[in-house]
Amino acid sequence: MSMDAPEHEDEPSLEGGYDPETVESRWQQRWIDADVYAYDGDEKRDPNTVYSIDTPPPTVSGSLHMGHLYGSTLQDFAARFQRMHDGDVLFPFGYDDNGIASERLTESELDIRHQDYERREFQELCREVCQEYEDEFTEKMQDLGTSIDWNNTYKTIEPRVQRISQLSFLDLHEKGREYRKKAPAIWCPDCETAISQVEMEDDERGSHFNDIAFELASSDAPREEFVISTTRPELIPACVSVFVHPDDEDNQDLVGETARIPIFGHEVPIIEDERVDMEKGSGVVMCCTFGDQNDIEWYQAHDLPLRVAIDESATMTDLAGDYEGMSTEEAREAIVEDLEDEGYLRDRREITHAVQVHERCDTAVEYRVSKQWYVEILDHKEEYLEAGREMDWYPEKMFSRYEHWIEGLEWDWLISRQRDSGIPFPVWYCGDCDEPIMAEREALPVDPLSDEPPVDSCPECGHGEFVPEEDVFDTWATSSLTPLINAGWDWDAESESFTMDNPELYPFDLRPQGHDIISFWLFHTIVKCYEHTGEVPFDATMINGHVLDENREKMSKSRGNVVEPDKVLSEYPVDAVRFWAASAAVGDDFPYQEKDLTAGEKLLRKLWNASKLVDTLAPAHPDEPAELEAIDRWLLAELDDAVADLTAHLEDYEFAKARDRLRTFFWNTFCDDYLEIAKTREDNPSTQYALRTAHRTFLELWAPFLPHATEEIWQAVYVNDGADLDESSIHVRDWPAPQGYEADLEAGETAMEVISALRRYKSENQLPLNADLESVAVYGSIEGFEDAIQHVMHVQELTVLAEQPEITTEVAEIDLDYSTLGPKFGSKVGEIDAGIESGEYEIDEEEGVLRVAGEELADELFEVELERTYSGDGEMIETESAVVILE
Repeated sequence: MSMDAPEHEDEPSLEGGYDPETVESRWQQRWIDADVYAYDGDEKRDPNTVYSIDTPPPTVSGSLHMGHLYGSTLQDFAARFQRMHDGDVLFPFGYDDNGIASERLTESELDIRHQDYERREFQELCREVCQEYEDEFTEKMQDLGTSIDWNNTYKTIEPRVQRISQLSFLDLHEKGREYRKKAPAIWCPDCETAISQVEMEDDERGSHFNDIAFELASSDAPREEFVISTTRPELIPACVSVFVHPDDEDNQDLVGETARIPIFGHEVPIIEDERVDMEKGSGVVMCCTFGDQNDIEWYQAHDLPLRVAIDESATMTDLAGDYEGMSTEEAREAIVEDLEDEGYLRDRREITHAVQVHERCDTAVEYRVSKQWYVEILDHKEEYLEAGREMDWYPEKMFSRYEHWIEGLEWDWLISRQRDSGIPFPVWYCGDCDEPIMAEREALPVDPLSDEPPVDSCPECGHGEFVPEEDVFDTWATSSLTPLINAGWDWDAESESFTMDNPELYPFDLRPQGHDIISFWLFHTIVKCYEHTGEVPFDATMINGHVLDENREKMSKSRGNVVEPDKVLSEYPVDAVRFWAASAAVGDDFPYQEKDLTAGEKLLRKLWNASKLVDTLAPAHPDEPAELEAIDRWLLAELDDAVADLTAHLEDYEFAKARDRLRTFFWNTFCDDYLEIAKTREDNPSTQYALRTAHRTFLELWAPFLPHATEEIWQAVYVNDGADLDESSIHVRDWPAPQGYEADLEAGETAMEVISALRRYKSENQLPLNADLESVAVYGSIEGFEDAIQHVMHVQELTVLAEQPEITTEVAEIDLDYSTLGPKFGSKVGEIDAGIESGEYEIDEEEGVLRVAGEELADELFEVELERTYSGDGEMIETESAVVILE
C-alpha cells in the first residue's frame, strides 16, 4: 500500500512519496487524542447551529462487513462537511448489544444454551462476549478514520439506556398506548419467543398441496364428503371449523353442516365467511388454531374454541395423539402417509410458495396464544404517515417504502420477548388478581426478578404476593429511542416532566441508515419519539443502499462472494476506500469494483504530487496582488463556481455528484491545464496567489472525502510547528465560500482548450514546450485571454478569426450492421458493399436512410463516420469550442 515512504515518519512532510500506511494510522490516533471531533455537551448551544446525527448502533453479532464500512463512510461525509460548514456536530456511536443477536452470539461463542443458566448469570456472559466484539469493532471503526466523537458513545444494555427504555415503557403505559393481552401472537419456534410483524419476511420454499377428503357427520347430509387443499396437514388436529364463502354456489350446501376431521375424528361446524379465497384449492378451507392470520381473525370473529397442537418449540402436543413429540415436519409426512393409508388423500402435488419466516434465523413462524405486551399503533397510522411526510428523504423515493409498510400494518407492535438477554419490563403482577404494578420512575432501572415491587400490597385487591415479569423488551423497543438517548432524555422529579440534557440536539438533523431497516428502526423510532415528544425525531433521513459483488449479486457467505473489509483495507489506503464509497448515488445498491479503489489511489498520488509542485512554484502565503491577470482570475472564478456546486451537492447528500465534480475540476482543469501554465509563470505574483488560493481550497474541498491525505498536506504546508491540532486541523476550518471572482468562464475554458491543443501539438511533433510558434489563428471565444495563450505557448503572432475557416465535412466511412443486413438482403449485400465503395449512394439525412444498389437502408442498419478537413494554409486542430490554425 506504500507509495514511496517519506524520509520522516513522525511529522507531516511533503518529502518523498505519499505513505498512507504511516500517515493514516498517525492521524487517526492524533485526532482521537486531541478530541478534534468532540462535541461539548456542557456548553449551551444554539440548536440552529448544531448538526446532530442519529447514528445507527450496529448489532454486536460479528465483525465489520462492507455494509458497515460503506454506511459509516457516508455518515462521515455528512459529519465532516457539516462540521466545516456550520461548526458544531454531534457524531456519536452506539452498540445494540441486547436481544436475540447478542444471545445467539454468546451461545455460539461459548458453545452453551441460555436455558442452562440463571438469567442474571447468562446476561453477565453476554456482556463479556459482547465487550470483546465491541472493542474489536471500535478499533476497526477508528481505522476507517471516521470523525466520530468517541466521548459520546452508548450501549443499549448499559444502565443509563435501560433507564430510558423503561421510562419509555412507563410513559406509553400512562398515556394508554400500551396493553397486555392474552392473544394469538407470531412465534418463532427456534428462538422460542414471540416476535413482531416487522421481524417476518417471506421466503420461497418447496412444499406440497394435499387434497384431503373430509366426511360430513350427519346421516342426512347433502353429500358424503368434500375436499380441502392444504400445505400443512400437521395442523389438522388443531382444526376447529371449516369455512365456505357466501358466494360459493358449488359448496353452499355444506354451510350449517358438521364435518368429521379425518384420522382424529373430532367434529367441527361448517360456517360461511367472506374472507374465504374461492380461487384457492377447492374453495373450502379449514380453520386451525393457528396457521395464519385468517385463522386468528376467524377464531376471534366466530368465538371458536382453542386447540393447541404445536408447542413453543414446534413440537406436536398431546392433542396430536400418535404424533405427539414429533417435529412439525415429521408430523406432516407421517400424517400424509396415514391419510393415504386410510383413503383420505385424494391428491398430492409439489408447489413453491412464500413461507413467513423469522428474519433472524429463517425459521418458519407459528402463531401461539400467549400473554404479551403491545404498543398500540394501528390507530395512529395516519399520524405516523404525516410524520414521515414532514421529513426530508434522501433519496425521496425511499418514502414510498415507509408508506407501504405503514399501509400494510395488520398488528400492533409486540414488544415483549421470552429471552434472557435484554432489558426487563419494570412490572410485577398481583399473585391473585394479576393487576400490573409498575416500577417508580426514580428507581429505574429495575429488574423484577431481583428487585422488590414498590408496594406491599395490591392496590386493587389488597393481596400481598407478587409475580415478577420475566419477559424482556424487544431490542427495537430500545434502539428506537436513540435520538432520546443521545439527547439525554430523562424524567425530572422536581419539575415532574421529561427533560433533555442537550435539547439543542433534538430533533436530530439526520437519521442515516440502510433501506432494509426502514420498517424496523426508522418506523419504530418515529413511533416512540412521536408518542413521547409530539415531534418528528429528525429533520431528514439518508437511506443508503447495499454493497453488491462485482456481478451485482448480493454478498452472502453461502455464495462465497463476500468481500472482507480487512482484506480491502490491507491492500488500499483508507482514503481510496472512501473515494470508492462516494461512487454511487445515495440509496442505490452498487457493485464493489476494484477500479474505483484504484482510481482513488491514483487521485491520492495526484493530490500529493500536485501539492509538491505548488510548493515549488509559490510561497505558502503570498499577498494578493492589486489586480489578477485574466487566466488567474478565471481559475479563481471557476473555483467559485465549483465551490457553489459542491456545497449544494453536499447539502443534498449527493456525495457521488460532489466527488465527480471536484475530481474533474481538480484533475483536468487545475492539474492538467493550469499547473502546466503556472510552470511558465512561477515568478508571477498573480499566478502565485491564484495557485495557493486554489490549492488551499482544494484541500478543504477534498477534506470530507480524503481526510488523512488532506490533513497531512495541510499540516506540512500551512501550519506552524507546535499548533494545537484541535484548532489547526483542516477538519475544523470553515468550509470554503465563493469569493466573488468574476471572469468570462466560457472564454477562459475555450482558451484552456486552445492551450491544451497547442501543447499536444508540440508534444506530437517533438517540439519543446517553450518552442516558438510563429503564427496561430483561433476561431472561438477567447476574449481577454489572448495574452495568456501567447505567453504560455510562446506564440509570436495570434489572430482571432471573426468567421469560421472553410472546413469541408466528408464521409470517411460507412459501417454496416451485417448481422441484420445479411438475413434481410441476402446475396444483395455484395452489391450494397460495391455501391458504397464506388460512392454510388445517397444519404437522406431528413428521412435517416441510406439509398444504395436500389435498396433503402434504415438508420439502424448503418453508421456514418464523418471527417472534417481544412483546405487553407496551415494545419487545423479542432477542440470542443474552438478551431485552431497553425501556419
